[in-house]
Amino acid sequence: MMLYRNCFKPLIDFVAALLAFILLLPVFLVVTIMLGISNGGKPFFTQLRPGRHGRIFRLIKFKTMNDKRDANGNLLPDEYRMTKLGILVRKTSLDEIPQLLNVIKGDMSLVGPRPLLVDYLALYNAEQQRRHEVRPGITGWAQVNGRNAISWERKFEYDVWYVDHQNLQLDIKILWMTVAKVFRSEGISQSGHVTSERFNGTA
Repeated sequence: MMLYRNCFKPLIDFVAALLAFILLLPVFLVVTIMLGISNGGKPFFTQLRPGRHGRIFRLIKFKTMNDKRDANGNLLPDEYRMTKLGILVRKTSLDEIPQLLNVIKGDMSLVGPRPLLVDYLALYNAEQQRRHEVRPGITGWAQVNGRNAISWERKFEYDVWYVDHQNLQLDIKILWMTVAKVFRSEGISQSGHVTSERFNGTA
């Protein structure tokens, strides 16, 4: 497993992500232009996220929400900022395409635990911290087993399980299941939320 994790997987990720990005380049350009128009010239959303061993990198995604604020200058809740085009982009998972660039750079993997907010680092317990033993992924075991529709605790259980069982056969299975999930648009949001509820620590 260590040989696959440290040698073969990074090479496979680089080659596969590069080929996928070249193949999806026309879609990437069209979505970039459309979101640029929809979001006032800002088609991309970037944010610092923790990667393997907690190393911070800058994640890039398509921007699916506008920057509307209230009278006090605070961003409005997600449900009021999600654009119609953004809903379509999220539903079809097109917002994940720019992360192929993160994979090419070596910050991410095609498959692995999702990179979450830096703020969460202090909230994980020792077992949940183990999700950072591998590179974060565009998709992962938690994503094909519920994505945003399951609890944070369940997500982390799936993440740690993946860390302990990572291999080529499992990664291929997850990628195949991801394609099926995208076509069915399953688990995109948690019940009562347009995106994902914040993690506030495990009691």
